Amino acid sequence: MIEFEYWQLLFFPLFFALGWAAARIDIRHLVKESRALPRSYFQGLNFLLNEQPDRAIEAFVDAVKVDPQTIELHFALGSLFRRRGEIERATRMHQNLVDREDLPEDLKLQALSELGQDYLKAGLLDRAEEIFDRLRNSPRVEDAKRNLLEIYQLEKDWEKAIAISAELPDISTQKEVAEYFCELAGAEMIRSRPDAASAYLSTALERNRKCVRASLLQGDIEAQQDRSAEAIACWQRIEQQDPTFLALVAQRLLDAFRKLDRRDEGLQLLRGYLERYPSLDLLDVVFQLVLESEGADAAYALVRDELKRNPTLLGFDKLIEARLLVAPPESRPDLDLAKSIVQGYTRRLARYRCDNCGFKARQFYWRCPACGGWETYSPKRTEEFDLTP
Repeated sequence: MIEFEYWQLLFFPLFFALGWAAARIDIRHLVKESRALPRSYFQGLNFLLNEQPDRAIEAFVDAVKVDPQTIELHFALGSLFRRRGEIERATRMHQNLVDREDLPEDLKLQALSELGQDYLKAGLLDRAEEIFDRLRNSPRVEDAKRNLLEIYQLEKDWEKAIAISAELPDISTQKEVAEYFCELAGAEMIRSRPDAASAYLSTALERNRKCVRASLLQGDIEAQQDRSAEAIACWQRIEQQDPTFLALVAQRLLDAFRKLDRRDEGLQLLRGYLERYPSLDLLDVVFQLVLESEGADAAYALVRDELKRNPTLLGFDKLIEARLLVAPPESRPDLDLAKSIVQGYTRRLARYRCDNCGFKARQFYWRCPACGGWETYSPKRTEEFDLTP
């Protein structure tokens, strides 16, 4: 047990005195700093507290004019202007910081990086690229590389994107790199150079063996060269990569089987896909094939059974379409009316949605046009997610 000595009590007044002195020094320092700030700075804070952001910004701008030494306020205002879309004001503020000779080197580099982001936001990609290239030889190298990667993607300079991705292993995944190779392959296909495109697609699959897009595009190349059997083999590979994407190649598979005069085999394959991986697009293709092969009654039965299994409004719209094929003439006007009502609603639901940012689009994208994420769109439309029990 520790013994207590009465003389140790003498330390308590000493500790209290030291704490009191430190507090007085901090208060004096705080008061001195607050007196040094311009009055417009406190006006700006007051406007913010009263939820008057526009007047607050103007007050802070006045504060910057009165006291140019408020560097952090410069940066805060510049970033705020950029977020609000006032790119010209943000650019002017950051350019003034870059031009100041008395600014420490680290702050000047920060200002230069902010200026590059202003240019990037404004769509001035060449100026932004020039700035971030300069910053690659500075302590802000990682930030510069990330922004350069974004610029190369916007410029569709996929070779440079691939090169800089190798320097950013923690940011750029192999899935994204595979997409860059698919973009290069797509460009070669437009130029009618299938061999070069196939080479890029092979590399894409090496980087990401589950790259659905590479299999899809390779199948397209085979189909363009009238090698339908090889095209089918490429598209069938998608089942092992991600079966939900079979909806994107269902029509392609149907066309290929028709060319080979193997419609029954194609019907059997697609019906199996529909059974295992329900999809409105797959249903639409199988419906066409059953209608051709087995007639309207069989097509109607197919849609009815599928709607029972997976009830959706888009599926109900397809059911009305199938019913019109077998309905007696006197009931068709009522069915036409019902179909027009349902279609008016389902048009708003037939959208693809980005899983990352929620952006909706009528067409499918491999890269979201809103947030820039790769493979963030599901091949299923939102109605399949929102209304299926």
